[in-house]
Amino acid sequence: MDKKFEEIKEKFINASLDEKIKIYSTTQGLTVEQFKELLAYFPIKHLDKLEEAVNSL
Repeated sequence: MDKKFEEIKEKFINASLDEKIKIYSTTQGLTVEQFKELLAYFPIKHLDKLEEAVNSL
């Protein structure tokens, strides 16, 4: 999973805002710590958009 997570993280870092939201809200099998690590690369000013997407699942 670590190699796969590193690939997901790299894709997430380089993604647009909409792509980041999609990756974060549709990726399965990550640990809480891995999700937290992805959040470190998410623009804080757009957390409301991410929260809305996650809550609509």
